[in-house]
Amino acid sequence: MASDPGLAAMLLWTISLQAVGATATSNNEVNLLDTTMITGDWGWLTYPSHGWDAINEMDEYFTPIHTYQVCNVMSPSQNNWLRTGWIPREGARRIYIEVKFTLRDCNSMPGVPGTCKETFNLYYYESDRPTGSAVRENQFIKIDTIAADESFTGVDLGVRRLKLNTEVRGVGPLNRRGFYLAFQDIGACIALTSVRVYYKRCVGVSRNLAIFTDVVTGADSSSLVEVRGQCVDHAEERDTPKMYCSAEGEWLVPIGRCVCSAGFEEHRDSCVACEVGFYKPVAGDGLCGKCPQHSHSETRAAVSCPCDSNYYRAADDPPAASCSRPPSAPVNIISSVNGTSVVLDWGQPLDTGGRSDLQYNVLCLKCSGERSCEDCTAFPGGNGGVKVGGGASIGLTGGGIVERLGIAVVRFIPHQTGLTDPRVTVLNLVAHTNYSFRILATNAVTHLSNEPSPYAMVNITTNQAAPSEVLAIRQENTSQNSVTLMWHEPNQPNGVILEYDIKYYEKDNEEHSYSTLTSKNTSARVTGLKPGTKYIFQVRARTSAGCGRFSQNVEIQTGKAAPLRYNTMTITCICLALVSGLVTFLAIIICRKRHCGYSKAFQDSDEEKMHYQNGHVSFPDARFYIDPHTYEDPCQAIHEFAREIEASRIKIEKIIGSGEFGEVCYGRMRLPGKRDIPVALKTLKAGYTDKQKKDFLAEASIMAQFDHPNVIRLEGVVTHSKPVMIITEYMENGSLDAFLRRHDGQFTIIQLVGLLRGIAAGMTYLSGLGYIHRDLAARNIL
Repeated sequence: MASDPGLAAMLLWTISLQAVGATATSNNEVNLLDTTMITGDWGWLTYPSHGWDAINEMDEYFTPIHTYQVCNVMSPSQNNWLRTGWIPREGARRIYIEVKFTLRDCNSMPGVPGTCKETFNLYYYESDRPTGSAVRENQFIKIDTIAADESFTGVDLGVRRLKLNTEVRGVGPLNRRGFYLAFQDIGACIALTSVRVYYKRCVGVSRNLAIFTDVVTGADSSSLVEVRGQCVDHAEERDTPKMYCSAEGEWLVPIGRCVCSAGFEEHRDSCVACEVGFYKPVAGDGLCGKCPQHSHSETRAAVSCPCDSNYYRAADDPPAASCSRPPSAPVNIISSVNGTSVVLDWGQPLDTGGRSDLQYNVLCLKCSGERSCEDCTAFPGGNGGVKVGGGASIGLTGGGIVERLGIAVVRFIPHQTGLTDPRVTVLNLVAHTNYSFRILATNAVTHLSNEPSPYAMVNITTNQAAPSEVLAIRQENTSQNSVTLMWHEPNQPNGVILEYDIKYYEKDNEEHSYSTLTSKNTSARVTGLKPGTKYIFQVRARTSAGCGRFSQNVEIQTGKAAPLRYNTMTITCICLALVSGLVTFLAIIICRKRHCGYSKAFQDSDEEKMHYQNGHVSFPDARFYIDPHTYEDPCQAIHEFAREIEASRIKIEKIIGSGEFGEVCYGRMRLPGKRDIPVALKTLKAGYTDKQKKDFLAEASIMAQFDHPNVIRLEGVVTHSKPVMIITEYMENGSLDAFLRRHDGQFTIIQLVGLLRGIAAGMTYLSGLGYIHRDLAARNIL
């Protein structure tokens, strides 16, 4: 018989099972074996044959229950094995075994010897294929000894209510294609009601527009599996999307992201095309925008909106800019003629084309009764002009050549093209001549239009002109204090010359002062000059129409002055004055030295008294750290001591470990106007309690008060968004204990002593602030 009489039948009647420690199946668990889904006998191998028995019973709902039982408690030295069938691994690296069982309390069974046990052993054996029906004990590896949380007694058996225990054990890493499980009884009264074997996975999700497929967890209980995501349709990588799958089958903080491509916007974790009339020019987080004014899109997923007919975009206009057109002609031209110059003013076009970059070009035409108008900026032998619209051209002639020929060049002030203000002054026109001026308004899209540019026009006639420039000035005579100049009459006097103006000044000194004089003739003598000095001279003619332009600069140097001569009496007086001054100076020095000797003695006495004034000695101020737990609100302490950093400035790159509060990550922090710096990020895990958050913020508040090269520096905190983070400087060599093991035997005594000095300096600093570290160890030193 398989079990001792009176004890074998634990479930011989309809019974009720009361679960203890039962667990629910999660969607991240994949079953490899579930006996509750097997109809009839499980078909497992027992050894020896009088050990485990397969028994079918009914629960309180009259549902069949298939169990394996053993209760050979009256016989010592029990070694009963129950082996499962071969279970394919299906890619799992780590498996979990969930066993549900009932166990009889040894003390509740009368007459049972001391060999009765209340535990059993769980084993496993890996193989690439089924190995037959023999049980080889030496092939199996022990997983654990399993004990019941609660056992049942004779009283429970009498009322047919047994206490069901649930235990879960993990095994890994697994490398073969499959495995066996075995249960060893060593003298207990036990019944296995169900066995479930499963592995864990991270279920596929979509995060940050990236799809992460199902992935099996790692082989170790603390391993992290890195999974790279694939962007959803019509999305592209901004930063490589990655997530880590924990051993519990849970996804950790996502790193990187995808963004919707140009012409698509994000909608419910997917990218959808922009509708007709909308567009998106570049990939990014933004939404589709409505087409700008005077533009349109005719298809979905548009990346730009073409302009309507007769509207344009300039080359440097962004896609979001409205389309525009060339401006209309300027209005209300007003001309003011003064001799051979004219000032032109006009009003802004009534239609600016929808742009603010309005500029003006001026076309000057010289007209005569004998022939049609011609460009007034051209001259015989000139190089013509450049076209500005409407078939006209603006001259770009070389003024230097014209001036050397004695012909005045037409000048535009401030300039002829690209005017931003509606005003221009035109100089050096020919007297008593008809001119026509055309004002054209342009903007950045004028050159894109094939239509002639509209313009406004005004005609004027010049008056009497002033004389032209005086030429050929020459030096006639020069002395120490005077210069005589001569010159020729201008080539174009334009009337009777009334007089000449002569302007002169010391070279490089015109800004400070200059002098003028007049002459009725073509010569003049300038007096009152300094000897041996360079002067600049200019001459211009004046008629009843006004003054002409000054001539080119003429540089003339006056004669040098004769050297001074001193007689014997003068020299003697000078020597006596020098000797008297020297004697007086020495007498003053001697007197000062004597007086200073007495003053020093008194001064020393006063300084001596200063050290003991009022009997007080000053000491440097002491500084202590402030315990954040003294604050009623931990957020007040963190905001008082630590710097809040925007989450957008933080980029998480990888997870480097886990701490008391959550994951520890490596990342980079962007600083305005500076390069990114590496930082360590301590995150507060999801589902934290109020106490955990308070302790987390207290740690940052304490670190923020420290400022020493041998104490980890706090860069700041992120508390206004999730996850909450503490940001510190990144120590690339890791903890001291691991660093010393990696470089064992590579350091000299001096280098090791240097490490000790750094540790001592940091601890001295903390002690000076009244802070006790409490856990000084190599693992806590970076």
